[in-house]
Amino acid sequence: MMKNDTARFAAARPDFAAIAAWIPNGATVLDLGCGDGSLLRYLKETRAVRGYGVEISDLDILSCIANGVNVIQNDLESGLADFESNSFDYVMLSQTLQATRHTEPLIQEMLRVGREGIVSFPNFGYWKNRVNVLAGNMPVSRDLPYQWYDTPNIHLCTLHDFEEFCRGHHVAVLERRVMTGNSEVKVLPNLLGSTAVYRFQRGI
Repeated sequence: MMKNDTARFAAARPDFAAIAAWIPNGATVLDLGCGDGSLLRYLKETRAVRGYGVEISDLDILSCIANGVNVIQNDLESGLADFESNSFDYVMLSQTLQATRHTEPLIQEMLRVGREGIVSFPNFGYWKNRVNVLAGNMPVSRDLPYQWYDTPNIHLCTLHDFEEFCRGHHVAVLERRVMTGNSEVKVLPNLLGSTAVYRFQRGI
């Protein structure tokens, strides 16, 4: 990957750099709902990771191959039974959590297959989203680019929602990073942050 490609990926998806910062060189990773393979390509070039993507779309499978990414065609909703327990250092779900139907079993499967999990998702509690809802409309933005009638997002949540889910399902949050664009948000993150990235492991 050329340096301008790395910068382009990081600018288009600020969560890429946040995820990469948590992953050591040479780690094994599984990227669920990997899309065109951009995140895996980014991590391969910046962190020398080894691993696979899982994707169902035929067009995205072709894009993964073009990006030099190992990819398996499979539906996440059917589970991760093809993967052995503890077979990866990290299992990632980047900007896909909100589009999954069976969120609870998928998170548990991530932590069976991987030592740690990483998710990123749009924060529905972001103030601009709240203003749109108060005005009587579903929000449409860079982080939520779909109209209500064609959106794949079925489980939108806020930071508080996700953290409450973790507490109730024996998931231990290790680190959190909240961003708006390329800037990290540390004050009132559930109100001022548009994107959340979490690193977690099995809780007690």
